[in-house]
Amino acid sequence: MTIRLYDTSARQIRDFTPLVPGCVSIYLCGATVQAAPHIGHIRSGLNFDIMRRWFEHRGYDVTFIRNVTDIDDKIITKSAEQGRPWWSIGYENERAFNDGYSVLGCLPPSYEPRATGHITEMVEMMRGLIERGHAYEADGNVYFDVRSFPEYLRLSNQELDNLLQPSGEGETGKRDPRDFAMWKAAKPGEPSWETPWGRGRPGWHLECSAMAHKYLGSAFDIHGGGLDLIFPHHENEIAQAKAFGDEFAKYWVHNAWVTMSGEKMSKSLGNSVLVSEMVKHWRPIVLRYYLGTPHYRSMIEYSEDALREAESAFARIEGFVQRVVEKAGGVVEPAAEVPPAFAEAMDDDLGVPQALAIVHTTVRQGNSALAADDKEAAVARLAEVRAMLGVLGLDPLDPQWVGEGDRGEDLHGVVDTLVRMVLDQREAARTRKDWATADAIRDQLNQSGLVIEDGPQGPRWTLGPR
Repeated sequence: MTIRLYDTSARQIRDFTPLVPGCVSIYLCGATVQAAPHIGHIRSGLNFDIMRRWFEHRGYDVTFIRNVTDIDDKIITKSAEQGRPWWSIGYENERAFNDGYSVLGCLPPSYEPRATGHITEMVEMMRGLIERGHAYEADGNVYFDVRSFPEYLRLSNQELDNLLQPSGEGETGKRDPRDFAMWKAAKPGEPSWETPWGRGRPGWHLECSAMAHKYLGSAFDIHGGGLDLIFPHHENEIAQAKAFGDEFAKYWVHNAWVTMSGEKMSKSLGNSVLVSEMVKHWRPIVLRYYLGTPHYRSMIEYSEDALREAESAFARIEGFVQRVVEKAGGVVEPAAEVPPAFAEAMDDDLGVPQALAIVHTTVRQGNSALAADDKEAAVARLAEVRAMLGVLGLDPLDPQWVGEGDRGEDLHGVVDTLVRMVLDQREAARTRKDWATADAIRDQLNQSGLVIEDGPQGPRWTLGPR
């Protein structure tokens, strides 16, 4: 058994060998909390949640760090625009992100450090870099000297001579325009902390280098994030950490974006779809299916039609699960192991689309067993399906989702009573062989969005795809 991952730094799929046998350490760049999350933000969390679940299924002890950037130029700008404290905006949106991760079934991280809670670690790292000749102070700012680090830009495969380094307002005193800010001198009215070089606040890149060092040590297994973070963020993280003396991440794994009309979903483009709004119109488990089942390195082009297709596909899985549970007369526990073909797909760079094909094949086999009244085979297939869905975080019988599928348990009870009254009328028509009336009742129920299935225990209804 060997898990293989695409390593951005190597530009190829590599066998995964942990630094510590039986353990996996993962650092994921989390939220910058200037606004509530859209589904593009949460996709990254979902992809790495599936990675974590697969490692745990394979028997690894996983330490998963997902940071919160709670001080940033954009947060400060929002603070000025809204006349609110910067920390109020940050905390409100941090909670919105956590709600988004939670509602879509992401496991909580081992630790979720905030940038502002680690100023001491950042100062220590800057002091070490200045002493080693990799950083310098100018006008209260502290910059990293990119020419002092020959490996700079290897991750993004750029040439230093062609580099245009993003710079912020007030970044004065640079020796080279390509140098990047680790610490920014205080400005009137902005949050600041005391350092040996004067009051100021951290630069974005320094935060993650310092927090990864604190929680995972000088070397760890996997650093993750979106493709858009490769440069400048991850490139600058590497420079700081390695120049400080850390080995840093052994593997670099990046997820692709959610796009709209071919463009990356982002708040600045005004094309974001907030998670808090999406879950009002789509079941969270369906949204997880939609965002989590494409390959993590594939772009997702957002559309309502694609979501409806995801809803229909998951409904087929869920319907099978419900039918077997009814047939078995109780809950069927997940199998201890997933089918070998599923494991092979997941081991190969988290091949979720190929793994999902095994899920659907197993569902079809289970449905055939049901049609043949082979209870034992149907139960066995459900046990396999539950094991596979558990890895993907999509098991409808998991406590995370129980009741969620009904779109409101109280409402479900009311609807069930009303539908049963209509189904009783249909059964009465069938008993007296009034097939026209029976078919008309069924058609009316179908038009209202209900799917009626006749089984050995009588008719059952489910909500159909929208």
